[in-house]
Amino acid sequence: MSEPLSFDEAIERFDPVMGIEVHVELNTKTKMFCSCANRFGAPANSQVCPVCLGLPGAMPAVNHKAVESAIRLGLALNCAVAEHSTFARKNYFYPDLSKDYQISQYEDPIDFDGYLDVELADGTVWRVGIERAHMEEDAAKNTHIGGATGRIQGADYTLVDYNRGGTPLVEIVTKPIEGAGSKAPELARAYVAALRELVIALGISDARMEQGSIRADVNLSLRPRAATAAEQAAVPFGKRSETKNVNSLRSIEKTIRYEISRQAGLLATGELVVQETRHWHEDSESTSPGRSKEEADDYRYFPEPDLLPIEPSRAWVESLRRTLPEPPAVRRARLRSEWGFTELEMGDAVNAGAVDLIAATVAAGTSPAGARKWWLGELARTANERGVDLAALPVSAEDVAAVESMISSGRLTDKLARQVLEGVLAGEGSPAAVVSARGLEIVSDHAALLSAIDAALAAQPDIAAKIRGGKVQAIGAIVGAVMKATRGQADAARVRELILERLSS
Repeated sequence: MSEPLSFDEAIERFDPVMGIEVHVELNTKTKMFCSCANRFGAPANSQVCPVCLGLPGAMPAVNHKAVESAIRLGLALNCAVAEHSTFARKNYFYPDLSKDYQISQYEDPIDFDGYLDVELADGTVWRVGIERAHMEEDAAKNTHIGGATGRIQGADYTLVDYNRGGTPLVEIVTKPIEGAGSKAPELARAYVAALRELVIALGISDARMEQGSIRADVNLSLRPRAATAAEQAAVPFGKRSETKNVNSLRSIEKTIRYEISRQAGLLATGELVVQETRHWHEDSESTSPGRSKEEADDYRYFPEPDLLPIEPSRAWVESLRRTLPEPPAVRRARLRSEWGFTELEMGDAVNAGAVDLIAATVAAGTSPAGARKWWLGELARTANERGVDLAALPVSAEDVAAVESMISSGRLTDKLARQVLEGVLAGEGSPAAVVSARGLEIVSDHAALLSAIDAALAAQPDIAAKIRGGKVQAIGAIVGAVMKATRGQADAARVRELILERLSS
């Protein structure tokens, strides 16, 4: 089998074309077509009924709130909202679909022909066309037991939790994204990040990628690179792969990068790219084959006979348009001004997915600089080490605000604060609980500090003499001894002041 080409060589020889399908689970109280609770984390198969299980005779009914959310999302994506949209049955067999078909939209989606402007790290704004955004129900969740990867390949058996079956979804499908070249991986990540930011701003989903409430199917094909843009546009698209259910921004970027190299390696040696679904493996940062990719005809779509068309009035659509929040890009510009960040600082926050986290921390009472320091420093480093998005860390904006407040009040140093966050991340409780359990609060007892200082001076009389003689830079040895004696729980600046006072008396 051909080896992948290097990314740079692949881009030099081939032009990548992307298509991204993002599934957004809506945060309605109930499911799409029944009254079962729509809640993550409940005991397996405890939120089911004859409708979402597809038992004979059960009749679906459309969730009004889900339709409202879909319309608001379409408006925010600059889509046209259909005056008449319908549901269809998408037929396929898989254990996560107990009735052997999924109720979705096919020929008549609720939203169509829109766009989303996406800003890249260098300030370039890329307009991604939206083909459609349609409503459907989610499938159940399969858990493959046995084997090394958690995938169906090599598993001993599979468990199915039907709680997720019937969860309201909106699937947003892009038009082909052409001409991105070497920026294709970054653009894919930035697009999904912008879309995630938008659905959070709309309040229609918690968009927790690690829980699967927003996930992407990433389509990629390559075509030979032409000499000019006009010639390139005339070159037909190649066979595409579709990497399914990619659920982190980092993985989306890496998936595109890997698939470009993999497909280029095949094409460079005369092999064919197989049109198929693939799975992303975080451990090896590679994809593996799933199944041959179906075309629409393979699903035998036909109109859902038990559901009437959706025909929203223009007055209702316009009333929903008035509920749209400040666009995220406009909000970022406003926050940058309010926070006093430079363009570079704001860009770093955007690229790290930290804007909302910083905003929430500021709302909890912390200065913008203090919030930025922790989210883009210690916490960003931890997220990178764990290979997760920043928002997936088990620490809240309120936790960070509490830590920064303890620093401001003199209860913690930055060094101690890092240990507190370490404890919070390890699941040891709130910042206050970690401080108490680990005994991390600054030693502020004046007598205790003087006692430690006196012991350090007595142990190093030559250093004390140098300081008295004017060589103040030698004070570091005494400060270090005091910090060691207090297990790092003294304020080094205060210790220095007290040492100088002691030696001048």
